Amino acid sequence: MDLELNGKTVLITGAGSGMGQHMALGFAAEGAKVAINDINAGGVAETLALLRNAGGEACEACDATADITDLDAVNAMVDAVAAALGGIDILINNAALLAEHALFLETDPAACEREIRVILHGTMHCSRAVLPGMIERGWGRIINIASTAASVGAETSAAYCASKAAVVGLSRCVALEGAPHGVSCNAISPGWVETKFGTGWMTHIAETAEDRTGAEYIDETKQTNPQKRMIQPEEIGALAVFLCRDEAFGITMQDITVSAGSLW
Repeated sequence: MDLELNGKTVLITGAGSGMGQHMALGFAAEGAKVAINDINAGGVAETLALLRNAGGEACEACDATADITDLDAVNAMVDAVAAALGGIDILINNAALLAEHALFLETDPAACEREIRVILHGTMHCSRAVLPGMIERGWGRIINIASTAASVGAETSAAYCASKAAVVGLSRCVALEGAPHGVSCNAISPGWVETKFGTGWMTHIAETAEDRTGAEYIDETKQTNPQKRMIQPEEIGALAVFLCRDEAFGITMQDITVSAGSLW
């Protein structure tokens, strides 16, 4: 299927592993030029190697290692990507951080601040840096990876839930601002996704509670889910690609849940 992404430039944050890495592969398979952002330079190198192994010399991709909590660093990254691949047409704000699993009153304020800076401020910085170019060119897609935690909440993930809820609100505001200029903005809210990040945190939660093993918690999560499974990262990537189609331009200002029927 031609999703009209051939030659488009996409910047994906947090693409050194997990969902971001899978999204990078998905967009590259559609012919997009892919800028790989992560604060972990080793993860960026790994994703670039995977892209080039999959796409060969025809794959256009670049290293966009940067700390997205630093606006100056983000602006420099966006300028570097534009010089290497062309103006950014698609932005996937995927980078996230879960610093600790604890009741709100027991959390370290500094750890909460780190989560907010990565999830919310990072999303704002990247959107602020790319949106003017999208408006000028009359075409753009911004997809913010939120979470079911934004609407359900969790007593042991207050800063994470608050940040993801803020990302959903930001998505709606950016969608309204971009709508007259050919720019759409949506949030995707996954439930538990079967990545190293997702299963690692599930294991940590189970071990902290000391009432089951990580494997038992993961299996319990699957069995209580209406579809008896966890979401696969490729599913999030496929939805992100679809939302970038011209035919999907009317889908904007939305928070789309992908949870296999579960609240989480």
